[in-house]
Amino acid sequence: MTEFSPENMRSSELACREDSRLLIVDVQEKLVPLIHEGERMIFNCSRLIRGAKALGVPVSATEQYPSGLGATVETLAELLDDIPEKIRFSCAAKLDWATAAEAEDDRDKVIVAGIEAHVCVQQTVLDLLALGYRPYVPADAVASRNEFDWQIALDRMALSGAVITTTEAILFELCETADTAEFKAISELVKERVGSG
Repeated sequence: MTEFSPENMRSSELACREDSRLLIVDVQEKLVPLIHEGERMIFNCSRLIRGAKALGVPVSATEQYPSGLGATVETLAELLDDIPEKIRFSCAAKLDWATAAEAEDDRDKVIVAGIEAHVCVQQTVLDLLALGYRPYVPADAVASRNEFDWQIALDRMALSGAVITTTEAILFELCETADTAEFKAISELVKERVGSG
């Protein structure tokens, strides 16, 4: 890990494209209608995926018991590659990069978005912490059926060591500077508003 210095001026607390990956958890057809602020959550997951792809950040996704809960919502599925299914609430065991004996790269920060914040997202975040990863949870890109469960989950994840942030903050952290070719794509994503598309 690069030391913080006046020359590089980059805190290790910040996510960057070289050390981060994105994980979308269980944003599925039969769950979404029950979710508080579901439209906002899908909108922000979409912005995270498109931003990650523009910046070369790897993206993974999972589905919880799709034969019962349906497939990933089409808005996101069309942006994603293979989506492994799972029965265990935590995704950790289904992620090749998390369970490999030796890491293939130095990506130790995982941006975790999806549903439900207090079940699959929270259990995944806690398992990733136990595996030595640093989870970043955009509060506006995770949701639960009940707002109270969402808030308690954010509090618990933060107390356990996860970084609670927002979609916009993460997009700008990953982009890092306005003098890159990708900045225009990121600034366009940031200008989007829920329901505008």
